[in-house]
Amino acid sequence: QGSFTVELYNAHAPKTCKNFATLAQRGYYNNVIFHRIIPNFMVQTGDPTGTGRGGSSIYGEKFEDEINPNLKHTGAGILSMANSGPNTNGSQFFITLAPTPWLDGKHTIFGRVKSGMRVIQRMGLVKTNSEDRPMDEVKILRARIVEETGDE
Repeated sequence: QGSFTVELYNAHAPKTCKNFATLAQRGYYNNVIFHRIIPNFMVQTGDPTGTGRGGSSIYGEKFEDEINPNLKHTGAGILSMANSGPNTNGSQFFITLAPTPWLDGKHTIFGRVKSGMRVIQRMGLVKTNSEDRPMDEVKILRARIVEETGDE
């Protein structure tokens, strides 16, 4: 499908960004599927089991939210942590396909898609089953850290 680049909000969610970047550097996300895709809502990945119930953080199984009231799910391309309630962040994350204001204050926003949003939008159009699981696998082939800057 192609590649995309995300910018991490290290200043706003340092613990979450460190978790994401470290997992990416370790190859944790390589060959992990997008197990949940909902058109006009979001694409979700980050669970190495592919079930939507797995994954853990570099801090242990789960870690706390880093909610910033100034960051909102205002449109497509927002990088945010998937969770099963407050302070249950692991390795799963999603990228929005549209504004999702009902998620504000409930999910840690830790970045945005910087380039390749067309790839994400195409992912949002794949055929899925009744459980929002893609019929044909969509996966992260390789996740890597391109650059680290102290001012982002």
